Amino acid sequence: MTSDASPTEVPPPVTDPWKGLRGVMAGTLVLEAITVLLALPVISAVGGGLHWWSILYIVGLAVIMFLGAGVQRRSWAIPFNLALQVALLLGGFIHISILVIGVVFIAVWIFVLFLRSDVKKRMEAGTLPSQRMSGA
Repeated sequence: MTSDASPTEVPPPVTDPWKGLRGVMAGTLVLEAITVLLALPVISAVGGGLHWWSILYIVGLAVIMFLGAGVQRRSWAIPFNLALQVALLLGGFIHISILVIGVVFIAVWIFVLFLRSDVKKRMEAGTLPSQRMSGA
Protein backbone atom coordinates (compact mmCIF):
# COMPACT_ATOMS: atom_id res chain seq x y z
CA MET A 1 0.00 0.00 0.00
CA THR A 2 1.54 3.29 -1.09
CA SER A 3 0.40 6.77 -0.41
CA ASP A 4 0.83 9.82 -2.59
CA ALA A 5 1.98 12.05 0.28
CA SER A 6 4.82 11.23 2.62
CA PRO A 7 4.14 11.70 6.36
CA THR A 8 6.63 14.59 6.53
CA GLU A 9 5.06 16.49 3.65
CA VAL A 10 3.15 19.55 4.77
CA PRO A 11 -0.12 20.17 2.94
CA PRO A 12 -0.42 23.56 1.29
CA PRO A 13 -2.92 25.96 2.82
CA VAL A 14 -6.36 25.90 1.23
CA THR A 15 -6.63 29.70 1.38
CA ASP A 16 -3.86 32.21 0.77
CA PRO A 17 -2.52 33.24 4.21
CA TRP A 18 -0.55 36.10 2.67
CA LYS A 19 -3.71 37.77 1.38
CA GLY A 20 -4.75 38.76 4.89
CA LEU A 21 -1.28 40.00 5.74
CA ARG A 22 -1.18 42.09 2.58
CA GLY A 23 -4.49 43.61 3.67
CA VAL A 24 -3.06 44.44 7.08
CA MET A 25 -0.04 46.10 5.47
CA ALA A 26 -2.17 48.09 3.05
CA GLY A 27 -4.50 49.19 5.84
CA THR A 28 -1.54 50.19 7.99
CA LEU A 29 -0.17 52.38 5.20
CA VAL A 30 -3.54 54.07 4.70
CA LEU A 31 -3.89 54.77 8.44
CA GLU A 32 -0.32 56.01 8.54
CA ALA A 33 -0.94 58.39 5.62
CA ILE A 34 -4.04 59.79 7.33
CA THR A 35 -2.09 60.27 10.55
CA VAL A 36 0.71 62.06 8.71
CA LEU A 37 -1.79 64.41 7.07
CA LEU A 38 -3.39 65.10 10.45
CA ALA A 39 -0.02 66.38 11.63
CA LEU A 40 -0.31 69.37 9.27
CA PRO A 41 -2.66 71.40 11.50
CA VAL A 42 -0.54 70.55 14.54
CA ILE A 43 2.62 71.78 12.86
CA SER A 44 0.80 74.88 11.65
CA ALA A 45 -0.51 75.76 15.11
CA VAL A 46 2.35 74.84 17.43
CA GLY A 47 5.29 74.14 15.19
CA GLY A 48 6.09 77.64 14.07
CA GLY A 49 4.08 77.42 10.87
CA LEU A 50 4.35 75.53 7.64
CA HIS A 51 6.65 76.25 4.74
CA TRP A 52 6.16 75.21 1.13
CA TRP A 53 8.84 72.54 1.43
CA SER A 54 7.42 71.06 4.64
CA ILE A 55 3.93 70.88 3.10
CA LEU A 56 5.39 69.27 -0.02
CA TYR A 57 7.33 66.73 2.04
CA ILE A 58 4.42 65.74 4.29
CA VAL A 59 1.73 65.66 1.60
CA GLY A 60 4.09 63.90 -0.84
CA LEU A 61 4.93 61.26 1.74
CA ALA A 62 1.24 60.70 2.50
CA VAL A 63 0.40 60.37 -1.21
CA ILE A 64 3.20 57.82 -1.66
CA MET A 65 1.81 55.90 1.33
CA PHE A 66 -1.69 55.90 -0.18
CA LEU A 67 -0.28 54.67 -3.50
CA GLY A 68 1.93 52.16 -1.72
CA ALA A 69 -1.12 50.53 -0.19
CA GLY A 70 -1.98 49.30 -3.66
CA VAL A 71 1.34 47.56 -4.35
CA GLN A 72 1.43 45.16 -1.42
CA ARG A 73 1.35 42.14 -3.76
CA ARG A 74 4.76 42.99 -5.16
CA SER A 75 7.86 41.20 -3.95
CA TRP A 76 9.44 44.54 -3.00
CA ALA A 77 6.50 45.70 -0.86
CA ILE A 78 8.11 45.12 2.53
CA PRO A 79 11.37 46.94 1.70
CA PHE A 80 9.25 49.73 0.21
CA ASN A 81 7.17 49.96 3.40
CA LEU A 82 10.28 50.08 5.55
CA ALA A 83 11.83 52.77 3.32
CA LEU A 84 8.69 54.84 3.89
CA GLN A 85 9.28 54.50 7.62
CA VAL A 86 12.81 55.85 7.23
CA ALA A 87 11.45 58.76 5.17
CA LEU A 88 8.90 59.42 7.89
CA LEU A 89 11.59 59.44 10.59
CA LEU A 90 13.59 61.87 8.47
CA GLY A 91 10.52 64.10 8.55
CA GLY A 92 11.44 64.79 12.15
CA PHE A 93 13.48 67.73 10.83
CA ILE A 94 10.15 69.43 10.07
CA HIS A 95 8.64 68.95 13.52
CA ILE A 96 8.96 66.59 16.49
CA SER A 97 5.37 65.39 15.95
CA ILE A 98 6.40 63.78 12.65
CA LEU A 99 9.23 61.99 14.45
CA VAL A 100 6.80 60.73 17.11
CA ILE A 101 4.44 59.44 14.40
CA GLY A 102 7.42 57.71 12.81
CA VAL A 103 8.45 56.01 16.04
CA VAL A 104 4.89 54.81 16.71
CA PHE A 105 4.54 53.37 13.22
CA ILE A 106 7.98 51.75 13.37
CA ALA A 107 6.60 49.78 16.32
CA VAL A 108 3.52 48.87 14.27
CA TRP A 109 5.68 47.67 11.35
CA ILE A 110 7.87 45.62 13.70
CA PHE A 111 4.69 43.91 14.88
CA VAL A 112 3.58 43.34 11.25
CA LEU A 113 6.97 41.74 10.51
CA PHE A 114 6.54 39.55 13.59
CA LEU A 115 3.12 38.47 12.28
CA ARG A 116 4.65 37.70 8.89
CA SER A 117 7.33 35.57 10.52
CA ASP A 118 4.70 33.73 12.58
CA VAL A 119 2.55 32.99 9.52
CA LYS A 120 5.62 31.72 7.65
CA LYS A 121 6.62 29.41 10.55
CA ARG A 122 3.09 28.07 10.90
CA MET A 123 2.77 27.47 7.17
CA GLU A 124 6.06 25.56 7.09
CA ALA A 125 4.98 23.49 10.10
CA GLY A 126 1.55 22.84 8.63
CA THR A 127 -0.29 24.30 11.61
CA LEU A 128 -2.36 26.96 9.85
CA PRO A 129 -6.08 26.33 10.29
CA SER A 130 -6.46 25.83 6.52
CA GLN A 131 -3.71 23.16 6.56
CA ARG A 132 -5.14 20.97 9.28
CA MET A 133 -6.54 17.69 8.10
CA SER A 134 -10.24 17.40 8.82
CA GLY A 135 -11.35 14.18 10.44
CA ALA A 136 -7.84 13.14 11.50
